[in-house]
Amino acid sequence: MPKSPLPPYVSPYTGTLLAGVDEVGRGPLAGDVVAAAVILDPQNPIEGLADSKKLSEKKREGLFEEIQRKAMSFAIARATVEEIDQLNILHASLLAMKRAVEKLSVQPEFVLVDGNRKPQWHYQCDTVVKGDDRVAAIAAASILAKVTRDREMVELDRVYPGYGLAGHKGYPTKAHMEALARLGATPVHRKSFAPVRRQLELI
Repeated sequence: MPKSPLPPYVSPYTGTLLAGVDEVGRGPLAGDVVAAAVILDPQNPIEGLADSKKLSEKKREGLFEEIQRKAMSFAIARATVEEIDQLNILHASLLAMKRAVEKLSVQPEFVLVDGNRKPQWHYQCDTVVKGDDRVAAIAAASILAKVTRDREMVELDRVYPGYGLAGHKGYPTKAHMEALARLGATPVHRKSFAPVRRQLELI
């Protein structure tokens, strides 16, 4: 991985069945929260892994394909808008990460979770703050999750034109807020999020 300003994370697990898991989409007003889990293959290294937010779209797209070719195992999962509204975004994010790890075709012996909260599960695991900058497997997971979600938002932009979803990916930009006020909420907007809830109250 490229050098990080943070100290490298040293895992207590020294085997090869180590999964990294990360989620994308906690902050947007619309769309699912998407998570990915990756077990990298030490015999098939991938250059250039980093926090997906710090990579160009072109670089992310290239790594997205390479990770799927070279990883020992990977899986992508989600929690829906309905689950976000029901559970809250934190618990929906943890659920998406749990689903991603459980979907792995090769089950890990140890899991590293980005952030400081871990799902309720039976896996041995550790949390790593800013793990997508410090752990290659988490960085790979962040790339899979972000590219998947970004592509979905481009598709949703075609279904719900006028909101600019392809550009801001559902985040509360000025343009998105103005479109929300002008057009109202769609079925893919998170009703439990304050800007959307306020708009619905005006109807």
